[in-house]
Amino acid sequence: QVQLVESGGGSVQSGGSLRLSCAASGYTHSSYCMGWFRQAPGQEREGVAAIDSDGSTSYADSVKGRFTISQDNAKNTLYLQMNSLKPEDTAMYYCAVDLLCTIVVAPPDPLSYNYWGQGTQVTVSS
Repeated sequence: QVQLVESGGGSVQSGGSLRLSCAASGYTHSSYCMGWFRQAPGQEREGVAAIDSDGSTSYADSVKGRFTISQDNAKNTLYLQMNSLKPEDTAMYYCAVDLLCTIVVAPPDPLSYNYWGQGTQVTVSS
């Protein structure tokens, strides 16, 4: 059973930083993509960043140069380092895994991802 558990969200002032973590378990696929997505109230879920099993990454234009996605395979953990945060980054952030993925696309498409975590809230105040 695939399980994804996010942590690291919180409240921060504009210009600040946060690092999100996603602990993954329950799958042994050698080829996959993992991604971070976000959803603000009243808006659709959007892709933020993704990484595949080879380490290739993709980012939404809105976060390029500010966010960095990475993974620690030994710890089965996905990270999202978020710098220079803006009020418009405020949203619930989710991690997800696509076990059929062979290459990341930019921005990652939520419809392609099979398994999701419960989310962690990020709030950026001006």
